[in-house]
Amino acid sequence: MDNPRAARTQRRTRIQEEKEEQILDAALEVFSTNGFRGTTIDQIAEVAGMSKPNLLYYFRTKEAIHRVLIERVLDTWLDPLRAFDDNGNPEAEIRSYIRRKLEMARDFPRESRLFANEVLQGAPYILDELKGPLKDLVDDKAKVIRGWAKAGKIAKCDPYHLIFSIWATTQHYADFDVQVRAVLGDRYSGEGRFDDAARFLEQLFMHGLLPNKAGEKD
Repeated sequence: MDNPRAARTQRRTRIQEEKEEQILDAALEVFSTNGFRGTTIDQIAEVAGMSKPNLLYYFRTKEAIHRVLIERVLDTWLDPLRAFDDNGNPEAEIRSYIRRKLEMARDFPRESRLFANEVLQGAPYILDELKGPLKDLVDDKAKVIRGWAKAGKIAKCDPYHLIFSIWATTQHYADFDVQVRAVLGDRYSGEGRFDDAARFLEQLFMHGLLPNKAGEKD
């Protein structure tokens, strides 16, 4: 894939790198609020505090900015799954994965909304990534989960739907944070809501993954 940056040099200066990050941060704010179709270069330039011609010096198109953001988000989103250790204790690994996904919901809500918007639009910019690297990674971790079940360390389950369920429940706290805080009310909607969510989701998933009792049918 070609480098989308208009200001491409053999060695970019610190100023160039800072300007690119300034643009990308502004674009993340606008894209995550308005979606791809509702975002314009003028809006990004305004939030970035620079002129449109100056912005276009660094990125030629809205699509180029969006593509860089989406690639970054996808890479960040996969980090917790990559860290899933097949040599580790299943309970510890699954609990850690749930915690890390909730930390991402807490720390990267704009990125989560950007990714959700992209998928809702049919993933036009990352479909190849979803069908390729993401699928390969999930296939690999599904084998790990099946191995744990075969060894009797966890109950037999569909590993794909287990992963999907963890994605859905943890990302909810980023994409629907306004709803979560509104329903919880002032008393329970502080930062502690993520710890509360983690404890509940750990209980929910780990209880369902307890190994089958001896003699119990699969």
